[in-house]
Amino acid sequence: MRKNTTKEQIPFISWGSRGTAPVSDPKKTKYSGNTMCSSLNISQKERIVIDAGTGIIEMGRQLENEEKGKPHDIHLLLTHFHLDHIMGLPFSPLLYSSDTTLTFYSPLPLKETKKYLRGLMAEKYFPIDFQDTPSQKIIHEVPPETFSIGSVEIDSFPLHHPQGCLAYRFKFEGKTLVFSTDTEHPDKGVDKELAAFCRNADILVYDATFTPEDYLDKKGWGHSTWLAGTELAVEAGVKSLFLSHFNPDYDDQKIDGIIISAREKFTQTFAAGKKD
Repeated sequence: MRKNTTKEQIPFISWGSRGTAPVSDPKKTKYSGNTMCSSLNISQKERIVIDAGTGIIEMGRQLENEEKGKPHDIHLLLTHFHLDHIMGLPFSPLLYSSDTTLTFYSPLPLKETKKYLRGLMAEKYFPIDFQDTPSQKIIHEVPPETFSIGSVEIDSFPLHHPQGCLAYRFKFEGKTLVFSTDTEHPDKGVDKELAAFCRNADILVYDATFTPEDYLDKKGWGHSTWLAGTELAVEAGVKSLFLSHFNPDYDDQKIDGIIISAREKFTQTFAAGKKD
């Protein structure tokens, strides 16, 4: 379990903070070897999960172990359908539990969402059809306006990423968390519209796939840097910045250095997925 460690005490857990592909090298697991998956646990009826990378496997196992036989009401918000954000779903215990209701919130129309979810477990790729798994499934398209899950108010924002991606802003109990990964910063300055969306958040989770140096020949890939993250955090007036979507080529020592450099620009910088 990788809980946030800031004074804001938001019940935010990062189960996977790698982009592109999971890693198992012992030198690369301090900040999680799983791909993107986070949870926001307000209550049993307001259990929100963001993305279904391989981190959702670990999350599902823990939930099954701790609450075996109890009903699980999971609200799964997908930022987009690139593989590193959905590849854990076919292997998550949640999908195979008849006690689980999975409510999907998709950035795509319902017909497309059903097509891609079933395609992930299509014949020749997987022995079980998505629809045949025991969990109950409900699918919604993310609305353009504010929507709610229990007491949590949620807004979305379109990010700069190939084929599109959504950022989410969660507001509850006087706290705000913004989840903004898989986005590319402008050539100059800060994205003013994104800064407005992140304004005064208690926690901002941001795409730090590349160092500024590595980014130079990766322009157009739809990803950002730790430096752009700190600049956005300053412009938006957030309280804490959690860098995420780490490059699978970066080992623990490299990410240690990224966090040290980022803190020189924005003191309250942390790494999502760091082991307790």
